[in-house]
Amino acid sequence: MLNEEKIKLMTSIAMFEQKEGKKIFPLSCYFRSDYISRHLLGAFFGYTLCCLLGIILWVLYHLELLLTNIEIDMLLSLGKRFGLIYLGGLVLYLLITAVVYWKRYEYSIAGMRIYMAKLKRLEKRYEYQNKVKEMSKEGVRYDRSSGI
Repeated sequence: MLNEEKIKLMTSIAMFEQKEGKKIFPLSCYFRSDYISRHLLGAFFGYTLCCLLGIILWVLYHLELLLTNIEIDMLLSLGKRFGLIYLGGLVLYLLITAVVYWKRYEYSIAGMRIYMAKLKRLEKRYEYQNKVKEMSKEGVRYDRSSGI
């Protein structure tokens, strides 16, 4: 005989897996610090590459001006300015990246808790049915309210 409550619960679990599974399950194999630091490292290299490409474009655009007015003091001041802009942008970008991936990890943990609660509830339903079957084989009536 089919149990409607179990069918609804199993359907709910399947829908949850289908909808949220791609976001939640891959994150469950990481510790929070590993997950965030992995993305911070990628963000660092991505930001550094973009800055280097931006500097190369700027130098190519202003190449004639740089070659005609080349002075050590000017190059040092440009280097300091680019360095400060790079560091300020890097700190801001890494901070935003850390917050975003912290939130994603927290969302994943909350989703895993929901998923595990649904699985435990389904497991309890199976345990209850098995207990009822065992009791009926022995000829004892199982009363749900008293637990006997």
